[in-house]
Amino acid sequence: MPVSTIGGYVMERKPTTIEALSDFVVRTRFEDLSTEAVNESKRLLLDCLGCALGGSTTDKGRWGLQFARKFFSGQPQATVFGFGDRLSVLGAAFANGELINSLDYDPIVPPGHISPFVIPSLWAMAEMGNASGKDVITACALAHEISHRVGKSLPNYRDIIEGKVVWPAVAGYSCSIFGGTAGVAKIDRFSKEKTAHALGIAGHIAPMQAHTAWKNHLPPSTTKYLLAGWISQGAITAASLAELGHRGDIEAMDGEYGFWRYAGAKKWDPSFCLDRLGEVWFFPPVTTFKPYPACRIMHGAFDCLSVIVERENLQPQEIESIRAYMESSVEEPLWQELKQVENHVDAQFNVAFTLSLVAHRLEPGPRWMDHDILNNSEIRKFMDKITYGVHPRYVEDLAKDPRSRTSRVEVVARGKTFVHEKRYIKGSPSPDPATYMTDEEMVAKFKGNAARILPSAKIDAAVDALRNLENIDDMGAAAKLFSL
Repeated sequence: MPVSTIGGYVMERKPTTIEALSDFVVRTRFEDLSTEAVNESKRLLLDCLGCALGGSTTDKGRWGLQFARKFFSGQPQATVFGFGDRLSVLGAAFANGELINSLDYDPIVPPGHISPFVIPSLWAMAEMGNASGKDVITACALAHEISHRVGKSLPNYRDIIEGKVVWPAVAGYSCSIFGGTAGVAKIDRFSKEKTAHALGIAGHIAPMQAHTAWKNHLPPSTTKYLLAGWISQGAITAASLAELGHRGDIEAMDGEYGFWRYAGAKKWDPSFCLDRLGEVWFFPPVTTFKPYPACRIMHGAFDCLSVIVERENLQPQEIESIRAYMESSVEEPLWQELKQVENHVDAQFNVAFTLSLVAHRLEPGPRWMDHDILNNSEIRKFMDKITYGVHPRYVEDLAKDPRSRTSRVEVVARGKTFVHEKRYIKGSPSPDPATYMTDEEMVAKFKGNAARILPSAKIDAAVDALRNLENIDDMGAAAKLFSL
């Protein structure tokens, strides 16, 4: 039990949320992870490294690398995925975060994109410190578990309020800095006290929650909902400052002046954050993987349209119109008013453009975001045939089961109307086993992404290493498998 000294008296007190999380980080060993936590951590790493390799051909991915090269060269501490540059851990973490998130193909762990904000920092530190694969898996599990717990204790853009899904006035993924910092602290084997100080510092340097502003201001910034490279650096910074001796705010999550308040949230539920901590792992059963390189809000419509065009063998020129019904977020300005496709970030959130890609049967993958596809006149002209809105049963189904993403597509072609509807979509955990992305599907996705930059022999070796990560003794040596 922690103690405080007040007026010369030593008094026991209840641990703060940060102290409880720090204790969880320090006492958790690889052997303490559930089988599900181990497996899902390895799948998250496989998926994210694949997304980074696929992102090597995007502008956003290259810009991140160019920035890191400009300011973080000279200390060859960690490797940039794909390209192989050896930069400082801050530089590698920045570049790798931007690469992972560049295609918007990376996984979802509620409250949303967590992985590109937490994996680059712990991976870079593991490489520099020659940590083991077991160390990386443990740090990855802790990083996602803590980010998920903190994020779900705050308002979420899928929360139902008075029968409606209401997007919070302030929302974002800044909470992931706590998970990223915890992952770094675990890799570096911090004490409980040092871990607590690191988390306290992380709370004070977390970036602003700009997600809501981003989706309302058009044209959208290409930095998207949060710059993955920046928050990856933030986690390393928080941990490193604590290691040097900085004192952190161990009350940074609690009370009237906690993180929730200065992050702009209207609620904070620490009971979820600490519920059965260390006994039950919350992140594995809610982890979602993306079969399409675009915003998840639109994936249900992609699934439905894909079924129709394949089942009926429809050619684009046969289609007169497409009407899609999807999540309520599609009513927000970003999805309703975004008409231009000037870059690949625009494309990732443009409903008509991405549905046009599906109608043209372009196989999902990095190819969706290539410049010649973005500027293809036939794909752009087809966008005029597409309209969309909210599925009338979306909120009702979501209230019954938060895994629901009820979607429907109606295609008019050959004088008929073809319809397909589904409640649970590919990549999401659900009662329907078909929505689960199998290990084989995950490997295929990785290989499709990695082929953008790596030779086939190296791709196979990388897959084998990630699927057997617990058997790797030195991440410094293993890092060479994931770049040229």
